Amino acid sequence: MSAAPARELSYAVRVAAGPADREMCFAVRKDVFVAEQQVPEDIEYDAYDAAAVHVLAVREDGVPLGTGRLLHGEAAAAKTGGDPAVGSLGRLAVTATARGLGVGAALVRAVEEAARARGLTAVDLHAQTHALGFYERLGYEAYGPEFPDAGIPHRAMRRAL
Repeated sequence: MSAAPARELSYAVRVAAGPADREMCFAVRKDVFVAEQQVPEDIEYDAYDAAAVHVLAVREDGVPLGTGRLLHGEAAAAKTGGDPAVGSLGRLAVTATARGLGVGAALVRAVEEAARARGLTAVDLHAQTHALGFYERLGYEAYGPEFPDAGIPHRAMRRAL
């Protein structure tokens, strides 16, 4: 019996530029968080979206595959313990068809690059507990107790850059 060929996917990851890219980011978040995970739409989008750095993974034919965002400065302070040198990675979402193909890791690395470009020395995130292993493999370390966010258990994590 032969092994099934590995799925390959050609895509690019970039900082979202302009309204069309931002709408693709929001569409992925709606599919993943609102439709799949039942997060109320009125809490999925927030005032932080306007100033956040959004990253986007797009298939070569233009279909969005994933997104994430970086909060920095005052916007990140409430999520990072107030340290202005720490950014906050959030709203990381990968479409169901693109999971397991490295898109999530590529998005995390793009957020980290955006953080370095802004002079940040670490990135914090609030991980859904089922995703702790994913972030640990990328160098993040959990700290503090488990807590609910949108009714889903989370843990805070940090990675020095």
